[in-house]
Amino acid sequence: MTIKAVLDTNVIISGIFWKGAPFEILAAWQEQRFLLIISPPILDEYRRVLDEMTKQRPIPVLSSILGIIELHSEMVTPVRFPAPICSDPDDDKFLEAALAARADYVVSGDAALLKIKDHQGIQIVKPRQFLALMPR
Repeated sequence: MTIKAVLDTNVIISGIFWKGAPFEILAAWQEQRFLLIISPPILDEYRRVLDEMTKQRPIPVLSSILGIIELHSEMVTPVRFPAPICSDPDDDKFLEAALAARADYVVSGDAALLKIKDHQGIQIVKPRQFLALMPR
């Protein structure tokens, strides 16, 4: 069974620009050890934050990074919650995509998301926890 996970923007950005657990998660994704779930709103946020980051730290391969994410992920149409689930409603997009894909995990360093812990069977975990849960 393939693990399905939604990666919060902070995990993607940290994995691209720095080492550590988020970098290891992106490496595991490249090795196809889990399926990355995205939605149009998530991809838009990845793009916006990457654009901001590359103003400070230029990366010539930025457009190809987003292209690779789009090409090698499962794009879903997110479900819409009638009311906010997360204390930061902007973070609901990660849960909405996870629910639409019947994902196993949302991986995040965001306190507002992590506080939820579990939503309709989807575990919300920190990057280090996700690495420990993933099969080798």
